[in-house]
Amino acid sequence: MKLTKYLANLGYGSRRDVGRMLDDERVTRRDGIVLAEGDACAHDDILVDGEPLDPPPGAVVMLHKPIGYVCTTKDADRLVYELLPPRYRERSPIVAPVGRLDRDTSGLLLLTDDGQLNHRLTSPRTHLPKVYVVQLANDLRGDERELFASGTMMLESEPDPLAPAALEILDARHVRLTLTEGRYHQARRMFAATGNHVESLHRVRVGGLELGDLPSGMWRLLDAADVARLQATSSPSAP
Repeated sequence: MKLTKYLANLGYGSRRDVGRMLDDERVTRRDGIVLAEGDACAHDDILVDGEPLDPPPGAVVMLHKPIGYVCTTKDADRLVYELLPPRYRERSPIVAPVGRLDRDTSGLLLLTDDGQLNHRLTSPRTHLPKVYVVQLANDLRGDERELFASGTMMLESEPDPLAPAALEILDARHVRLTLTEGRYHQARRMFAATGNHVESLHRVRVGGLELGDLPSGMWRLLDAADVARLQATSSPSAP
């Protein structure tokens, strides 16, 4: 791929913008050699304005999403992209959310420009476990653990029962809920079906990857070991 297109795909501007950067000698190798459009160079050896390039294609980002931000690229208040480097939104393909957390849900959100990985992680066939800490408005009624684990629970307007979900009771109004599917507002609707209301919902784990002590609003790039942990507990269904 030509250097102009490569840098444009990484969000450094249009091809015309990148062409001007090359003409202005702003793109160099680490040894100081000025690069031109036809030059071949490894990603890690390229500098723009003396700075290393953003991560190469296939990057995976873990973001601690705060409440109030939305997982969309459309015009809206407080997009999750406001918490990331501006170029991430301009990449082609874009660094897109892996699934979604709604405006009122906080916690671990993954984003990647690897479409195949995104599809694999969000496919209903993968059964990737996602763990949430839930605060409830009312005390548990007592049968939620068995009901959620039964594999027979139905939600309003849904044609199929929910897959079994694990519920760990922390106290009368706090639980850890593990889901292996991602239906619309699933956790909130499950508790609503029992006559309760979710006051706060916070995702702490996806697959084998923990949010840990990453501060709210901050992000980090995942390395190969992180991605392996992420996928370690997924189990694609047989065709």
